[in-house]
Amino acid sequence: AFTAALVAAAGDRGIAVGPDVRRQVAPEDAETVAAVASAPLEEQMRHMLEISDNYLAEALARIAALESGRPASFGGATEALTAAAVRLGVPQEGLSVGDAAGLSVRNAVSPAHLAQLVRGTTTSQEPGLAAVARSLPIAGLTGTLATRFTAEDGAGAGAGTVRAKTGTLNAVTGLTGHVVTADGRLLVFSFLASGLDGTTAEARAAADRAAGLLAGCGCR
Repeated sequence: AFTAALVAAAGDRGIAVGPDVRRQVAPEDAETVAAVASAPLEEQMRHMLEISDNYLAEALARIAALESGRPASFGGATEALTAAAVRLGVPQEGLSVGDAAGLSVRNAVSPAHLAQLVRGTTTSQEPGLAAVARSLPIAGLTGTLATRFTAEDGAGAGAGTVRAKTGTLNAVTGLTGHVVTADGRLLVFSFLASGLDGTTAEARAAADRAAGLLAGCGCR
């Protein structure tokens, strides 16, 4: 399709193109006609976390799989994600990664797993992992938390200080991230609620209030 469009566009401009167009390796002295570069990986990751982009999550997981020597497939991606989590100190017992987007029914993870994962990113000396911690949505300001953590819902204390990843399906909701408390201490947290039946909004609000309480506490 791309070749046909290119030939048609060239013809419109009076450039004759032979009928037999084949893909070949360009010679070293070939002149560059056009080039496209993607956004840096860190920017893609931040975008994915901020708006909870499932498609981008799957694509980035496959990039991670290739980088780790695994195939760019569902299996390669989940293996790479599991290995990365274990490397950050997440216990493998009870951990099951079915996909990168979090939609698979094979996913099984506990609040303890998620809290340890966030802790690993907040303490890591690796630039890529440290970037994850600072790329989470900011309560009341950005991404999926832009309209949450208001004074009206009782979680206003967390606005601007809580950074967290959201996750909501039909009967489950979660909030996992980190917060700087009133006395300057960094805490990680993970709240999960399952088995919801028409009470998703209430469960999500409860998680926001809990994170807001952590933001306002003096833990020393």
